[in-house]
Amino acid sequence: MSETRSTASHSAHVDPFARDHLPPRALWPVMDYSLPDLDYPAALNCATELLDRIVAERGGDRTAFLFPGGRWSYHELLASANRIARVLVEDLGLVPGNRVLLRGPNNPLMAACWFAVLKAGGIVVCTMPLLRSRELAYIIDKARVSLALTDARFTTELEKAGQATSSLERTVAFGGEPESGTLEALMAAKPHDFENVRTAADDVAILAFTSGTTGRAKGTMHFHRDILAVADTFSQHVLRPCADDVFCGSPPFAFTYGLGGMLLFPMRIGAASLLLEQAPPPGLLDGIREHGATICFTAPTAYRALLDEVGRAGAGSLRACVSAGETLPAATFAAWERATGIRIIDGIGATEMLHIFISAAGSDCRPGATGRDVPGYRSCILDDGGGEVEDGTVGRLAVRGPTGCRYLDDEERQRGYVENGWNVTGDAFVRDEDGYFWYQARTDDMIITSGYNVAGPEIENVLLEHPSVKECGVIGVPDPERGHVIKAVVVLRNGVAASPETAKQLQDFVKAEIAPYKYPRLVVFADALPRTETGKLQRYKLREAGA
Repeated sequence: MSETRSTASHSAHVDPFARDHLPPRALWPVMDYSLPDLDYPAALNCATELLDRIVAERGGDRTAFLFPGGRWSYHELLASANRIARVLVEDLGLVPGNRVLLRGPNNPLMAACWFAVLKAGGIVVCTMPLLRSRELAYIIDKARVSLALTDARFTTELEKAGQATSSLERTVAFGGEPESGTLEALMAAKPHDFENVRTAADDVAILAFTSGTTGRAKGTMHFHRDILAVADTFSQHVLRPCADDVFCGSPPFAFTYGLGGMLLFPMRIGAASLLLEQAPPPGLLDGIREHGATICFTAPTAYRALLDEVGRAGAGSLRACVSAGETLPAATFAAWERATGIRIIDGIGATEMLHIFISAAGSDCRPGATGRDVPGYRSCILDDGGGEVEDGTVGRLAVRGPTGCRYLDDEERQRGYVENGWNVTGDAFVRDEDGYFWYQARTDDMIITSGYNVAGPEIENVLLEHPSVKECGVIGVPDPERGHVIKAVVVLRNGVAASPETAKQLQDFVKAEIAPYKYPRLVVFADALPRTETGKLQRYKLREAGA
């Protein structure tokens, strides 16, 4: 069935900001809840389902989190989340519908904050630790965030962001030195029980920000029911974990890929999650071996980097591996299976969709193919006019299902992403006669490098602030290790030398201004850039020329 009721009719939100800034209902994609597992009640708080219910049904002694040097049980997680929820309501004045920014790496207290905000009826705005002040300030302004909870090690850029915006009123740190005013100090006086706010299934639960091709972050709005839907589709029907599994991975909670793999999927079934604050490939493999992790979520880049080591010493306790964020090369799939005996579960998702909607596992995998529709979703290939094409024809990937794109206060982009009820992802695919989807290319200016989505125009905007740069164009170029690397084609101002030293200055400038993974690993200089008669940069010509 398709959802038709208004979010306003059952909403528990006192602060109506999110509800008021949903896109017009006519611009929503078709939302399909036809699977019986997705028939959720009208009143639903996803924190209750993922945490309180698991403790009630399975007991609180089960391991929720493993981390270097320790373990949290489900009871410890629930008690901490309840205390933080009390702090939010009783000390910080949170009312249902308020947005709360979270900043920090994957660790148990960060997870407890995530649950606490939802328990209190708030809306989680989780941010990557690598983001700089200008990126944080934009998110704070866009989401009208007045309160932030941050790991004490990541306060500097947030403080700078707070000075650049009038929205952020209060920041509370955790994980640092014990002192008055910290989250731990406020928690200490609170009891461990809390009555969760009775939110509606279609109240906004999280705002997840992703980069767009215009260079400005896009806020995607996901409901409480959406949080459960991705666990009850991809995880339940494709991944098929059990309560004794130990999940692990490299992506942070702020990536919805990591949110699902590290938090939603294990919590839905009472399994455990290994939380690593930093998980480069060698550290990830060490963690797997030390803690007995069985399911891994990371990018193809990491699997390629680990091949030599797992070929020598094996993959330890791993039984399932999930890949997303960039296309999984058939060669990597085959090499990993030879080295470990494990067939990587490939998939494509999007922040707009919350998680993976095309995938395949086990004997259903076809090397080089992304997979087939995850149960609950339906995908097709569209031509430029919006019509479905025949199998074997390259076109634009479109999907509909129980989750979908709702941009925060951005009707123009909403119209660009949703066409006739379909979510159009910006990827070119081919579907074969057996229903498998084969990735071809991106159809926009997004660069996918080492699993990160990076908007070329965002980097261009930063480079143009440097006094040496007259104009520039940023593209992605294929790379065997990272999928793509970021390349900047720069026209310098008169008198500036086109030298390796200048290139390094520009790279360091970008690293200092935005998340370091966005810096151009390649910088080349040109006398001019290709443009249309109206002055628009023709990035495709840069790609074709191999500039």
